[in-house]
Amino acid sequence: MFELLNVLNDYLWTYVVVTLLVFCALYFTLRLKGVQFRMIGNMIKVIVEKPGDQKIGAVQAFAVSLSSRVGTGNLAGVASAIFVGGPGAVFWMWIMALFGAATAFVEATLAQLYKRKGEDSFYGGPAYYMQYGLHRKWMGVLFAILITITFGMANQVVQSNTLCDALADSLAIDAKWIGLTITIATLISIFGGIRRISHFASIVVPFMAIGYVIIALFVILLNITEIPAMITLIVKSAFGLEQAVGGAFGVAVMQGVKRGLFSNEAGEGSAPNAAAIAHTSHPVKQGLLQALGVFTDTIVVCSCTAFIILLSGIYDSGRDGIILTKYSLEHHIGPAGGLFITAAIFLFAYSTIIANYFYGETNIRFITRKMSYINLFRIITGVTVMAGALVSLQEAWSIVDLAMGVMTIVNLVAIIQLSPKAFFLLRNYIAQKKEGRNPEFHRSMMPEIEKDIECWE
Repeated sequence: MFELLNVLNDYLWTYVVVTLLVFCALYFTLRLKGVQFRMIGNMIKVIVEKPGDQKIGAVQAFAVSLSSRVGTGNLAGVASAIFVGGPGAVFWMWIMALFGAATAFVEATLAQLYKRKGEDSFYGGPAYYMQYGLHRKWMGVLFAILITITFGMANQVVQSNTLCDALADSLAIDAKWIGLTITIATLISIFGGIRRISHFASIVVPFMAIGYVIIALFVILLNITEIPAMITLIVKSAFGLEQAVGGAFGVAVMQGVKRGLFSNEAGEGSAPNAAAIAHTSHPVKQGLLQALGVFTDTIVVCSCTAFIILLSGIYDSGRDGIILTKYSLEHHIGPAGGLFITAAIFLFAYSTIIANYFYGETNIRFITRKMSYINLFRIITGVTVMAGALVSLQEAWSIVDLAMGVMTIVNLVAIIQLSPKAFFLLRNYIAQKKEGRNPEFHRSMMPEIEKDIECWE
């Protein structure tokens, strides 16, 4: 079974997923005139906007999506990419983030445009813009099923597996008992609803990300003279010029793209579910924030992990995943490094588990509003979290890679077709900014699709 999954993954990623991701990243970057580079200032301004009382604003929606992005992919995924593809995989993760941010902009903007009204918040995502934008409900249902399997089940296995490995190694406790504890904590959280999830994420995510970056900066300062050699190593290895350090050119590219996508989710179709819940005056504002989320995740947090590992000199020791990251940090700052990684991975993984559940629930609600199905999914989430304590790391990655690849294909096909709407919205946003106004959008501005837009009166 494991071997079959690897064969399917190799074919799917080599010939389909990578091609589509690269095409979309370059196409959207060109059509949007490098929006992810030229509007960074606007991204910062948007994040501090206040949504009003009892509303989920830009910063909370951003935090929910970031809590899914910033997870085990940043600590364990980067380590696995280096273990399999060599230091060059880091370079391709950077490239995917820089250009993939344009893809993140498009999908988040579309999610805002086609969002729907809920009882106490908005909701939406790819399933909704497939139904109301493309008028293909079957496609929306397919995506809803895929993302529920990917994030509500497969991804949870990876998060739980990494967390259990880290805690078991540090605390010498059987992974099964750790898995049971995490499962109980997860069930308590997810029965609280999106307000509890968004509140939890808005507090925990900035705290854990800033703390990790500070530690990484300290490590960089300790090894400042080694930075030029490390950058040279990354670039040479990226193009197959340093084969001795691990990973051929093709393997480095594939690992960089796969683990980059797992971490920053640009084009995957997951983050738009969080982008849709925000109360904001213009869809483009969430598009800009989600592009910023890609940069934050990969260029900042993933780079921190890569530098910690590569500067340690033990990246080719045979260790993989979170254990490699843990021992690398211990190499720099002693046993305290291992304890910090253990604490960090707990916060990273747990917040990601909660955010992933939210993505699954949002898409189940697209298919059915019956609470019996929602409650069943909550129980399944608990089961998959527990399963993460019982499977191997490579099995967990194989499962999530296949599910993530299929889901990404469906989403990219949809946003390519709907992208002219995002192009129009960006032009509308910029035009209002030039007039000195805080951009606002009303569905009457797009009369040709006004009937398909529920919000934005």
